[in-house]
Amino acid sequence: MKCPFCENLNTNVIDSRDAAQAKIVRRRRICESCQARFTTYERPVLTEISVQKRNGLKEPYQRKKIERGLFKALKKRPVNHEKIRQLIDQIEGKIFAKNQEIITSKEIGQYITQALKDVDQVAYLRFLSVYQSFGSIESFYKEIKKLKKDKPT
Repeated sequence: MKCPFCENLNTNVIDSRDAAQAKIVRRRRICESCQARFTTYERPVLTEISVQKRNGLKEPYQRKKIERGLFKALKKRPVNHEKIRQLIDQIEGKIFAKNQEIITSKEIGQYITQALKDVDQVAYLRFLSVYQSFGSIESFYKEIKKLKKDKPT
């Protein structure tokens, strides 16, 4: 592992432990040259997954796209960054659990909307409005009515 400070290739692991439901390994490291300490996270790449878009094109799966979508939907909402990271890990876990080489963007969108629905209904509506391309206020109203109906009193 290259030191991010001096770019020396010789670093030592000081501590290693599981993080995020044991799917990620967190390692504390020290550089042999500059003695700087830093943390790395290792995540397994199980299979190369392609995402089939609505228009039929395929592109490589990118975790960053899920991150961007969730951060936009949850902007200025009372959900902390750690919870967002947990949601991303949960969604990605479902994607990889399918153990398929191709997943549709529709399936990923459904995983995201379900996760948001359980965490923050305003963020859920924000994401859904883009994901389903709401074209009118009536579309929002129908979805709000569904949320009210589903919400236990």
